[in-house]
Amino acid sequence: MSSRTLRLGLTGTAALVAAALTAPAALADSPAPTTRTAPAADHAATRSAIDAAVKDGVPGVTARAEDTRGTWKATSGVGDLRTKKPRSAHDRYRVGSITKTFVSTVLLQLEAEERLSLDDTVDEWLPGVVRGNGHDGRRITLRQLLNHTSGIYDYTADDDFARTYFLKDGFFAHRYDELSPRDLVGIATAHEPDFAPGASWNYSNTNYVLAGMVIQKATGHPYGDEIRRRLIEPLGLRATLVPGTYPKVPGPSSRAYGKLAPSVTGPTYDVTELNPSLASAAGGMISDSADLNRFYSALLRGRLLPREQLTEMKTTVKVSEAPKAGYGLGLIERELSCGVVVWGHGGGIHGSNSEAVTTADGRRSLAFNFNGDWSGNSDAVIEAEFCPKPK
Repeated sequence: MSSRTLRLGLTGTAALVAAALTAPAALADSPAPTTRTAPAADHAATRSAIDAAVKDGVPGVTARAEDTRGTWKATSGVGDLRTKKPRSAHDRYRVGSITKTFVSTVLLQLEAEERLSLDDTVDEWLPGVVRGNGHDGRRITLRQLLNHTSGIYDYTADDDFARTYFLKDGFFAHRYDELSPRDLVGIATAHEPDFAPGASWNYSNTNYVLAGMVIQKATGHPYGDEIRRRLIEPLGLRATLVPGTYPKVPGPSSRAYGKLAPSVTGPTYDVTELNPSLASAAGGMISDSADLNRFYSALLRGRLLPREQLTEMKTTVKVSEAPKAGYGLGLIERELSCGVVVWGHGGGIHGSNSEAVTTADGRRSLAFNFNGDWSGNSDAVIEAEFCPKPK
């Protein structure tokens, strides 16, 4: 799974995560927060960046930026390669690992309610689930799940899983398979851990599959039900859903495309339909750009978590290959080239590459989606929005 096409499966696609997937990195303290503010919105550069992504091979892009002065929406390219129907500013799409921020927020709410502690071990909530080949849930805390310092092997890196769900023959034979969270954890624990708990950092989707299982154990309800009750309904996120095993993306939506191969050349396939249980709580959700902006803005403004829990969420560990980025509890901090700091998450899943970022005060947000998983520079779109170059 060394190619970008395969590594995109269920991972966060921010530059931080993309770099870190190749090697674990040492932990370090978070940098002192910057007070630099984003320049006044000038979306011409963002418009150029999404057009460039289409020229680079992405079928289509939908984007939405919001600040105190209003909303800007734009699309580029097509939502359907067969009919040439353009993308819509209102498209729903699979958000992949952006799901992780929703899951982490629920766990932090449960901590605020004193129903659990992030310093609890995984084994206290899921006895015996994380065992085998050196994995030991008695030594791993919930906090280490959320910030990817657990050392638990990433099930999406398993070669058999990759062949079955990320390559053409396997995908078309198995895309409607239903996988349980225990199935996914079992794939992970068949391998040795990446490192001892707390010794380093490595992005592992297994961490958030387990986090979803802890939510169910603590509340008696599936993680998706808790996300709906605690986040989707209170915020009025009408386009957002946790689809469970439902394989379609409800409209309005575009088709999603992938190469299903180790290279970015060759045929392009429609991969819109799949059973999202293969992503579980690590990346199974669907949303749109308006809802993602609303969610991250509310989160950063302190509407969803008490101050103590939001501070925990924003306490990051560093990734050496991305020196100006850090990973918190399901939340990525990035310092951009102009000094502006944004918080959010990226998400990739078959045929879909998404980003959602917000300034620390929650006043300026950007969310967008590429409906192809093999090309396009998402970082360039973020830089263009928050750090437009002088004309």
